[in-house]
Amino acid sequence: MKKIFFFLLLTCMLLVSGCTESGNSDNSRVVQIGDNVSVNYTGMLENGTVFDTSIADVAQMNGIYNSAREYKPLSFVAGYGQMIEGFDNAVIGMKVGENKTVTIPPDEAYGEVRDDRFIAYKVEDFEAANMTPVVGETIYVQGYPGLIVDINETNVTVDFNSRLAGKTLVFDIELVSINNPEAA
Repeated sequence: MKKIFFFLLLTCMLLVSGCTESGNSDNSRVVQIGDNVSVNYTGMLENGTVFDTSIADVAQMNGIYNSAREYKPLSFVAGYGQMIEGFDNAVIGMKVGENKTVTIPPDEAYGEVRDDRFIAYKVEDFEAANMTPVVGETIYVQGYPGLIVDINETNVTVDFNSRLAGKTLVFDIELVSINNPEAA
């Protein structure tokens, strides 16, 4: 009887202390489609130029810090198309605390540069709106940002491609958390 009591007492102590492994612990769970996840990330071009990050220190070191922005982990639903395809796919299968570097080609990021997204507007349209177009300036047309890329006597050409279109991107990703209420 004393042996059984001792065994039960020891088993209870192990369970309470957390010294057992469980297949459902956060450290062993991997991201699945539909999981709400949070990640820290740094996005770079192939040459190492950082274009975005969720980490304030990284933004400051790379000259892209914006004091109006809140630097914190990015949260999204994995596999639901809220992110570019390559980034979305990269987090599937990751564990909390895991770091990964992925290279994402244009077709899984912002696509190739498309000629049909270069739109020519008449110079008179800018004059009528009391605007002076400047090459390199971003303007908004019906809420869409475009970059003025060329001006001649008659037309102002605006590029509505993403600034990352046609580029291979590199992301350093750290999975911070998985929050799936259905798994709890």
